[in-house]
Amino acid sequence: MTHPSEQLAAVRRFEAAGFRAWPAAAVHYDGTWVIRLTAGHPAKRLNSVNPLDRGDVADIPERVARAARRFDSYGRPLTFRVSPLSGPELSGWFDAEGWTRFDESLVMRLPLDEARLEDAIDQIPLRDIGRFVSAALNVQGADPSLRAGLSEIIGAIQPETGLFAMERGDEPFATMICVHDSDLVGLFEVATHASRRRQGHGRKLLLSALKWARLRGARQAWLQVEAANEPAVALYRSIGFTEVYHYHYRRPPGA
Repeated sequence: MTHPSEQLAAVRRFEAAGFRAWPAAAVHYDGTWVIRLTAGHPAKRLNSVNPLDRGDVADIPERVARAARRFDSYGRPLTFRVSPLSGPELSGWFDAEGWTRFDESLVMRLPLDEARLEDAIDQIPLRDIGRFVSAALNVQGADPSLRAGLSEIIGAIQPETGLFAMERGDEPFATMICVHDSDLVGLFEVATHASRRRQGHGRKLLLSALKWARLRGARQAWLQVEAANEPAVALYRSIGFTEVYHYHYRRPPGA
């Protein structure tokens, strides 16, 4: 059984890797609360308060009010991302104040020496961010207005980044971002077009990306997925990913 201190150390490592791999446009600190805001993209990971120390719970109402003012200035709803680092006292305060809890998510990992990559296709990542962003928005069925924001996020990623897409002719049908950070590789924006799901494309693309990362020295893959996304969770488990921890989001009543 993993000791609690070892578990929290693992959480800290993946949380820090997540911040580097998916950078917000603006980052502010209130004690050990990391306030991430991004005007160009509405993703909650990029627009949330992330408490990183269970013991940092002084003056919660005042600090929440300060964070709310920052979110108002960006036109974003005040959102907290609650991981095991946040601790029970802050969660108890949210409960007492009637805050909504939503989008329970899993962080999963896979030691790459345990991954079955022998039959994975060798695939060269795209170098053209604009081409990848067009493909990703098409595959996800996302609003084209997100193009500039997503391009800015990808361009700001400091670790080595692989932009993977599966295409038939000029039509993309599966995309993902692979961020190689030291011995870790994080998988982001994993998506398959609705018309091509349950045909094995997501698995093929994942295995190709993992093979690319392992050849570059990555030893452990990790990803984040909403717990309610049962097909995706089942796919990741079938490849060998296991759960490390949960996180969820909180918003004040009426938000």
